[in-house]
Amino acid sequence: MSVRRRAAVLAATAVIGTAFAPTALADESPAASPSPSQALPSGLYGSTDPTYDGVWRQSLALLAQHTVGVRPAAKAVDWLTGQQCADGGFAAYRADPTAKCGAKTQVDTNSTAAALQALEALDADDAVTGAAVKWLKSAQNEDGGWGYLPGGATDTNSTSVVIGALEAAGTDTEDLRSKDDRTPYDALRGLSVPCDEDGGGAFAFQPDKKGRLAANADATAAGVLGALGEGMVTDAEEDGGSAGPATCAGGDSPTAEQAAANGAGYLADALAGTGHLKSALAGAEDQPDHGNTADAVVALAAAGRTADAAKPLAWLEKESGDWAARSGPAAYAQLIFAAHAAGADPRDFGGADLVKQLGATGPAAASTTDKSGKDSTNGEDKKDEGKDGDGGVSVWWIVGVGLVGGIGIGFLLSGRTRKQQP
Repeated sequence: MSVRRRAAVLAATAVIGTAFAPTALADESPAASPSPSQALPSGLYGSTDPTYDGVWRQSLALLAQHTVGVRPAAKAVDWLTGQQCADGGFAAYRADPTAKCGAKTQVDTNSTAAALQALEALDADDAVTGAAVKWLKSAQNEDGGWGYLPGGATDTNSTSVVIGALEAAGTDTEDLRSKDDRTPYDALRGLSVPCDEDGGGAFAFQPDKKGRLAANADATAAGVLGALGEGMVTDAEEDGGSAGPATCAGGDSPTAEQAAANGAGYLADALAGTGHLKSALAGAEDQPDHGNTADAVVALAAAGRTADAAKPLAWLEKESGDWAARSGPAAYAQLIFAAHAAGADPRDFGGADLVKQLGATGPAAASTTDKSGKDSTNGEDKKDEGKDGDGGVSVWWIVGVGLVGGIGIGFLLSGRTRKQQP
C-alpha cells in the first residue's frame, strides 16, 4: 500500500491546501538519499530520506515482518510509536519526536492508518492505538470517507486504508456514521465508476472538477480492499475463484460488495494481457508499475479471484527484483503482502528471499520463524525486550512521550500523482 510519489503528494498539499492522499507503496524511482549531515534513526528501515515516507515505510516493514512470523526489533517499533503526536495522529516523518506537534505538523490519515495497522498487529499499547483510532474517527468527512489531510476532499485510497486500520482495531466501520449519517462504504460506492461508463466497475481516485469519475487502477486496488473491509494483509484462500470475465453489477448504485467485485473484475481484465499494470508520468513513456501490480494481486485475492492473481504474481516474481532493491523496505513489504495473499512463499519468491531482503534494510529482528517452524532469537533485541517488558513497544515512549503512533496504503501513495493505465 504507497510510498511512491509521496513527496509530490505532500508538496501539492502544502501548496494548494487540499488532500491528495498517498497510494500504493513504493516509488518506481529511487528516493533521494539523505544529506551527509543527516543521521537517520537507528531503528528506522531504509537508508533514503524519510521526510515523505518514514512512517509509511516503517509501518509496512513491521507489518510485513509480522505477517511472515518475524518479531521486529524493539527499537524499530519504538521508533514508530515515537512518531505519534499527542492527539493520536501521525505525520509522514518527524525528525525530532521529542518536540511537540504544532499547527505546522502535517498529520495525515494515510500515515496514521498505516501505523495503526502495524501497531495493532504487534499488540501495541492500547493508549497508542486507541488515540490513533480516535484521531481517525475525528477526521471523517461528512460524506463518510476520508481525504489525505483532515478536511480534504474524500478519495478512494485514503478512505480504504483508514477502513482497513479501523477494522484491524476492532471498529465496526459499517456502523461508523458521519454527521450526515453516511458510512465509509457510502463514500466508496460514490467513487465507483458506473457500469455503463468508460472504465465501468473501477474506482476513481476522486471526481474531477465536473464531478466525473475516471477509472484509476491504483485507486481500484485500494477500493476493492476498502469495500471488503480488508487491510493490507489478506490471507490466501485455498480454493480461490477461477479466472474469467466479470459482469459489472449494480449499475450506478452498487452495494459495497458489488463495488468490490466490479473493481476486482476491472483489475482482472487490465492484467489479463501483459500481467502487469502501467503508469505514466507527464512527458514520460509508459512504464510497468510494480507496486500497483502487487497491490492488485492482494485485491484480487481478497475478492476471491486468486486464479486471476496468478499471472501478475508470476510477472512480479520475474521482474520485481531490481525495482524492490531500488525502492527499499516498502517495496519488499508490498511484495510480501502479494505473495502471502496469493499463497506463494515470500522466502522463495522467484528465487529471492523477500523476508531476508526486507530485514537487511533495518535493525536485526528480535526473533524469526524459519520454514521448519523453528524460532530463533536475536540476543541483543531479546535483551532490549526484557527492559521494555511489553513485547516490543517501549515503555519509555509510552511514559515519556505519552500517546504515540506512526504510519502512512496505504497502499496507494505513489500512484496517485500520475495517470493510471491498465
